[in-house]
Amino acid sequence: MRDRYDLVVLGGGTGGLVSALIAAGAGASVALVERARPGGDCLWTGCVPSKSLLAAAELAHRMRRADAVGLGVVEPRVDFAAVMERVDRARATIEPQDSADRLRRDGVDVIEGDGRFEDRGALSVDGRILRFRKAIIATGAEPTQPPIPGLEAIPALTSENLWELRTLPQRLMVLGGGPIGCELAQGFARLGSAVTQVEMAPRLLLKEEPRASELVAEHLRNDGVTVCVDTRALSVKGGDGGSGHLAVRHGDEDRTIDFDRLLVATGRTPRTEGLNLGGVGVRTDQRGAVIVNGRLRTTARHIYAVGDVTAALPFTHVAAYHARIAVVNALFAGRRSVRYDAVPWVTFTDPEVGRVGMTEQEARDRWGDRVVTTSFEYSELDRAITAGVPYGFAKLVGHGKGRLVGATVAAVGGGEAIAELSAWISTRARIDRVSQNVHAYPTFAEGPARAADQYLRTKLARPRMQALTKAVLRVLRALDSAS
Repeated sequence: MRDRYDLVVLGGGTGGLVSALIAAGAGASVALVERARPGGDCLWTGCVPSKSLLAAAELAHRMRRADAVGLGVVEPRVDFAAVMERVDRARATIEPQDSADRLRRDGVDVIEGDGRFEDRGALSVDGRILRFRKAIIATGAEPTQPPIPGLEAIPALTSENLWELRTLPQRLMVLGGGPIGCELAQGFARLGSAVTQVEMAPRLLLKEEPRASELVAEHLRNDGVTVCVDTRALSVKGGDGGSGHLAVRHGDEDRTIDFDRLLVATGRTPRTEGLNLGGVGVRTDQRGAVIVNGRLRTTARHIYAVGDVTAALPFTHVAAYHARIAVVNALFAGRRSVRYDAVPWVTFTDPEVGRVGMTEQEARDRWGDRVVTTSFEYSELDRAITAGVPYGFAKLVGHGKGRLVGATVAAVGGGEAIAELSAWISTRARIDRVSQNVHAYPTFAEGPARAADQYLRTKLARPRMQALTKAVLRVLRALDSAS
């Protein structure tokens, strides 16, 4: 342990871990300050536990729908405590990759405690002063508590404390219709809870293509979720053990909905309180998010920020992407900038919603009639038909002469298929290129390629193109006859 470092990283989630490991691997002296345990939200309260829960929920659903592939339907016996113990095992299996021991083996000094900036080159950790040449803020975000009267008086669940449950709620209320709310609403419904989901916006997954929102809402309802959109939560009154009722308003109608547990999934707030950012010249916005430029430098020249604390795209892979850029810029005066136009993300509902780039509406807001779209229905995709999941769609959005600027794959395997489309967008490829690339048959990843095929067929069917084709063929026939 030392007291002076090339780089001090505040926060041990994905952004902090990747930052520290890259810097240490390059030979810099690095300290990582973490008040709890390394791994952050992704390992302990986010991606890993939620996808472990969803794996159990998906298998239970497939057992109930086994007739889709000609097998007998089976009602699964759900032992919720066992499901949650398996969630714990998944976290424990992955934890060594993010542990303090692993970091120390790779040359990172891990310091446990609450960090606070003291001046432009010093950070205090529970009274100990660490001096640094550069620093990276990677403190992440935490669940937002909406200002609903009575909410503070009940033991509400969030994505942070949900994993302590060992008894399945008979009636679960989910506040929020974003990715976290939709994933957990569907997961708990498939495991046996009677779920009601309340969203104040006119549709779920507001940032996605409207049709993707409609498709997810349809499948949630098919799984037994009572989906209430365009519905405002007015107040909460609690009883024993987290039960109570929620007063809501839809249009001119007010009513109350009873629940046994309430899950709040209404967004996340950057963790910046208590860091003394203002004291060292680091500005934040009205949400508390650290303001950064394209190179991830804050308003203090020697301090950078990565991940959810910047309120950029709130995904683990974005935090890692930030880290790879910020470390080079901070330590070696690099000039790399972030780009979000080709960053994919996935909502892990059934169907999955994979997304990259712009929606059709976003593109039209920017370019108007110069936008082209094409889509393909998975009800016609051979792989989806053979697997008994013939639903969903792939949609490609192009600009001008068909340069790919956005894509949505709302279907089984959508999260896997979106990666290829991200690569095409990053290379500024046209929709034609997706069609020309050879895809294995039969696979779910063929869906976007079939959408691109449809685009080419439409393009070739235009009168001018057909006239040109006929003229060329006449010349070729004449040449063949002459020879």
